[in-house]
Amino acid sequence: MPAAPPAVAAAPLLPARWIATGAAVLAAAATAAGVLAWNTQQRVKALETELVKRQQDAGAEAAEARVAARAAQDVARDAAAKLAVLEARVAESTIQRSQFEEVIQSIARSRDENVLADVENSLRVAMQQTAITGSAEPLLITLKQADERLARYKEPRLERVRRALAQDLDRTRAAGVADLALLAIRLDEAVRAVDELPLLASVERRRGAASKPAAAAAAQAAQAAPASSASSVDVGDASVPWSERWKLVAGAVWQEVRSLVRVTRIEQPEAMLVAPEQAWFLRENLKLRLLNARLALMSRQFDTAQSDLRDALSVLDRYFDPQSRRVTTAIELVRQVQSQARVATVPRPDATLAAIATVSAGR
Repeated sequence: MPAAPPAVAAAPLLPARWIATGAAVLAAAATAAGVLAWNTQQRVKALETELVKRQQDAGAEAAEARVAARAAQDVARDAAAKLAVLEARVAESTIQRSQFEEVIQSIARSRDENVLADVENSLRVAMQQTAITGSAEPLLITLKQADERLARYKEPRLERVRRALAQDLDRTRAAGVADLALLAIRLDEAVRAVDELPLLASVERRRGAASKPAAAAAAQAAQAAPASSASSVDVGDASVPWSERWKLVAGAVWQEVRSLVRVTRIEQPEAMLVAPEQAWFLRENLKLRLLNARLALMSRQFDTAQSDLRDALSVLDRYFDPQSRRVTTAIELVRQVQSQARVATVPRPDATLAAIATVSAGR
């Protein structure tokens, strides 16, 4: 029995041990929890501090960003304004550049193009002068000058134009266009010579015609003077028979009778009937015919000019002395004008103009 109390005393000690152990574990857990809580609190404080700091930094950066955004907006606005001004200047410079390029292109044309342009302009001016004057000389001179000018450059691309110039030169020369200025000068010379042309019925010609038979009669009289003297001697001579004396006297009388009568052949009887007071009207009428022909030539009315020239030649042949050198010269002048006054068209230099256009287009 005495052994039972220790067993009873050992039984209450087990829970106390467990309690102490549990208390120790709880204390350790509480300590660990406290330490963990403290660490967590420290971390939270650190996080809060970091968050506050970052928030402050973020606020400062946001303020700086707002300032930078305002500055960027101002810069963007300035940049937009400058860009608009720049675009306007670029557009203006583009227009100026295009104009400058056009000017440069017009100034910087090649020498050949300038020569071709000058030749074409000179040909067109010569065509206008030919159309106004009716003479082919301006066109001929211009074609020759153009050929000589192109020959000095010796460019292969201009040979085509030179060949066309040669063709137009041959065609223009073959046209045979009358030189109206020269024909007008010849008619003026004929008009000036009308007042000095001797008429068939003029007093001077009749005197000249009468002086020829008188001179012949004087020569015959001079030749017959010794014979008459001899005949007078013979007639007075008693040894001469009466029949011979009568023959000598009859011959002398017949010579005197023949000297009193003259027979002249007149080809134009009406020309001899022109009275002296009508000679002035005849000359003025001839002048008017020639002047009308000149006016018709300058107006290019060649049919009218030919009619007036035919009438003038008819008057010259009918009423004026064909033996006079002045009349012959006037008739020759009028006939030259009549032979050259005809309708002829001056050919256009189309071959040269076409060649110039082709060469210019193939630049």
